[in-house]
Formats: sequence, C-alpha cells, structure tokens
Amino acid sequence: MNGLAELFPDEDHRFHLSLRRGDPLAFFAQTPTHAALVAERRHWLDTNPERHAAMMPEGEPMRVAFVRLLGETGTATVDELGRRLEPDFLFLAPDKCGVHRLLGGALCFPTGWALEAQLGRPLEAIHGVVPELNSTLAAPIQQFLSRLKPGTGFLRANWGLAATSELNLHPALNRQRLVLPLNLNRSWLRVERQLLAGLTENGGVLFAIRVECHPLGAVLADDHVRAGLHRALRTMSDAVAAYKGLAAVREELVRATAG
Repeated sequence: MNGLAELFPDEDHRFHLSLRRGDPLAFFAQTPTHAALVAERRHWLDTNPERHAAMMPEGEPMRVAFVRLLGETGTATVDELGRRLEPDFLFLAPDKCGVHRLLGGALCFPTGWALEAQLGRPLEAIHGVVPELNSTLAAPIQQFLSRLKPGTGFLRANWGLAATSELNLHPALNRQRLVLPLNLNRSWLRVERQLLAGLTENGGVLFAIRVECHPLGAVLADDHVRAGLHRALRTMSDAVAAYKGLAAVREELVRATAG
C-alpha cells in the first residue's frame, strides 16, 4: 500500500528516528477530508476542552512563532487553531538545563496518552512508559531537537495496531482493545505521520501529528507490507508487544501475517 512500506524496513524490530526533510507549512495543508476532520476536532474540544488543548505561559513564544509559520497574523489560541487545523500540534522547549519539556498544544487524536497528564514534563519522562525507547533514542532525540533550526522540518512515522478506527484514543475513553479471537476485518493499522520543526531561536520545537487508520485486511494484501509487519511482530520484545497492546494477540497476528 502506498506510503506504508517505509514503516517496515527490512530488519528486526527496533526503535529508530528515520527522519527525512519535510516542509512544515505543507504538513498543514488541507486535505479532501478537511471538513470531517475539523468537525471531529471541534467536537472533542467542545466536549472535553481540558483534555485536548492546553498552554503553559512559557510556551507563548512558540504559539506566536507557530502562527507566523502558518503565514498568519493575530493572536489565535491553541484552542482556536485546534478547531481549524487538521493535524494535532504540540510545543516543546528546553528548560534551563537544556531538557525539552512539553509546554502545550492541541491534541484531539491521541494514541493512548493524555496531554493534561504530561504537560510540563520532560520528553524523556513522557517516553519513559515506552520499553527500550529511552535507552535506544533518548540521547539522539535530545541532540536532534537541540540542533533543529527555526523553519526547518523533518518527517517520520510510527505505527501500531488497534481494534477501532476511531481517531481519538484518549485513555479516559477506554476504547476497545485487540482480543482473541482476532477479527482481521475489525483490526486496524494505526499510523502517525509526524513533523518535527524548529520554531524559535532558543530551541522551541513544533511536534505535529496526522493519524491514519488502514483496515488490516487490506494492509495484508500487500506482500511487502505484510512481510514487514510479520517480521516486526515476530522480533519485537515481549515488553514492547505488551506496551503496544499486542501481548494477547501477537501469536495469532504472527500466524495471520505469515503469508
């Protein structure tokens, strides 16, 4: 399937950055599903605003720089921006020790985490729940963020598997998890397309996310993607499989993707 093969390199599962240059402004361009996306975003911002938009005072310079990056003038709040932009967007900035912290943004379509619980925390602490991630990538991520220049953007992608195509997987919603017996027609490959872009001269960073959900049955029809997913499932550690919510269904997924 177009754009999915890059998620599964020809290697055993591991965490990696896999960054490539990207245009920050183009990442926010409207797509054919714009009306539906912003309608859902407005729904969540109306229903639970405290879950989906927040801003610390220290993040205000980044909000201003973000509005400027979009080619706009004015004083749009993160709530207002979250209601008309398709991607989620978050702001990170280094503290006095140079450690990047989450200072705010709009997160309407989280993948199992809560903005309100992580606000103000260091990035390494936020990543601490992900087995093996900090030990593998904490230092490279910090170095990359520290060197990111304003206006420069890089793209990457993450994947997971889900039992729903709902975009909002906030923990408080208790969405259905993958369970046995596994129904491939009701399972989804969830992809996060991510942008990391420099915002301010003092190290402020924009982290933006677009979520895609692909029916797993259709995904497995592509031999290259199926083989890559099979290898990733077979070689990831038990701890990572548990974190991804796959522990109970991994053996069946490995069989289903074997071809």
